[in-house]
Amino acid sequence: MPKHAKKGNNRAPQSRDQLNKFKVEAASEVGVNLKQGYNGDLTAKEAGQIGGRMVKNMVDKYKNK
Repeated sequence: MPKHAKKGNNRAPQSRDQLNKFKVEAASEVGVNLKQGYNGDLTAKEAGQIGGRMVKNMVDKYKNK
């Protein structure tokens, strides 16, 4: 891999779509409205709430297997 290649951008398009859908669902659960595309105007608190909810949902899903 070249030194200048981006890391973490090797997901298949369907995986990326599923992850985005999961993120949007988590955002709506905590009351944060995400726009299509760039969401760099989110506060750290909002981004943390979304990420925290995503982790909680993943843990819950794993426990309920």
